[in-house]
Amino acid sequence: MGYDRPGGARAARNRASSVVHEFAFDTLTIEADPNAARGLRRRGDVRYVERDGEMEALGESVPWGIDRTDAEVAHANGDTGDGVDVAIVDTGVDHDHPDLADNLGDGKAFVTTSELSGPAWEDDNGHGTHCAGTANAVDDGEGVIGVSTTAVLHAVKVLGALGSGSTSDVAKGIEYTADRGWAVASLSVGGGASSTLQEACEYAADRGVTLVAAAGNDGPCTDCVGYSAAYPECIAVSATNDDDRLADFSSTGPEVGIAAPGADVYSTYDGDSYETLSGTSTACPHVSGAAAQAVADGASSRSEVRDALKTNTEDLGLGENESGAGFLDVAAMLGHDSGDDGTGERNDGGGSGLLG
Repeated sequence: MGYDRPGGARAARNRASSVVHEFAFDTLTIEADPNAARGLRRRGDVRYVERDGEMEALGESVPWGIDRTDAEVAHANGDTGDGVDVAIVDTGVDHDHPDLADNLGDGKAFVTTSELSGPAWEDDNGHGTHCAGTANAVDDGEGVIGVSTTAVLHAVKVLGALGSGSTSDVAKGIEYTADRGWAVASLSVGGGASSTLQEACEYAADRGVTLVAAAGNDGPCTDCVGYSAAYPECIAVSATNDDDRLADFSSTGPEVGIAAPGADVYSTYDGDSYETLSGTSTACPHVSGAAAQAVADGASSRSEVRDALKTNTEDLGLGENESGAGFLDVAAMLGHDSGDDGTGERNDGGGSGLLG
C-alpha cells in the first residue's frame, strides 16, 4: 500500500501481522487480513491498497526454425558448435545485443557505419544481426537461441545502413574471411553474376571456408538462384515455411543445395531488439549455424561439412530444384534421434519483412 502522510504508514503497521518491505517512495508491503485492507483503503492518508501480485521470468524463446531443424535436440546432447568461427558477411552485428555479445569475436568493416557509437562493423540496418542470432544466439535463458549457441561470430560488414553495397566490398569480405582462417561464411546477400565475386568464392573455398549462401527471393520462379549462391563453391539455401512447403518467395534451381526455415523467422535485431522476418536470408544462417555444428563435431574440410549437411536431410517431398538434398536436420547430422520432428510453437515477435 502507498501512503502520503505518516499517519497512513502508522495505521498500516498497526494493522499488519508483519511488514514485508518498506520502500523509499512511501510504500509498504504488509501482511494483513482483508478487513484491515478494507479499512486502510478508506483512509484519506492512504494513496492505494493493492494485493501483492506475482511476476515471472520472461523465458527464452525457441524460434520455430530452431525447433523444426531439431537444433535444440543437438543442444540437449551437448552439441553447441563450440568455438567454431562463423563470419556473418552482411550489414554488421549489434555489438552489445544481450543474445550475441558473449559470442562475438573480431570484426571488420569494408563500408562505413552510420552508428555514432560502437565498433566500425556495428550494424546500422538489422539484417546482419538477425542472421547472427539464427546462426548462433546464446542459450542463456532469455531472448532466443541459435542453431549453434557457443560458436564465435565475426561481423564482416560489407553492406551499409540501407542494406546494400558493392559487389567488390562483398568479395573483399569473403577474401578477408578466408585470410583469417574462419571456418564458415554466412552470405545472406545476393546480386548479379560477377567474376570478382566468383573468384573471391573460389579463393575462400580453396582455403577451406564453407560458404553458405541465400538462394534469393525471386520466386515463384525456376532456374533463378542468385549470386553468390549459384557458384559451385557455395551451398545455396532455399526457404521453407512452417507448413513444410517451399516459401513462395524462394528462388529455385539446380544450384540449390539444401532447404531451411525462412518464413516468419524470429531472431535478434539491431538496437538490442527482436524481429520476425522472412527470406532466404533467414534460411541461410540456419545452415551456417549447422555448418559450425558439423565442424565442432569433427568435419575437418569443407567437403566433409557439405557431406554432413547434405547426407542427413529430411525429405519434405519437394523437388530437387526446390530443396536440393532435402531439408536441414541438425540432430540427424550429429547422430541424434530427433524424436519429435514436428514444428514447435511459433513466436511471431514484432513486425515482419522480406530479407534478401
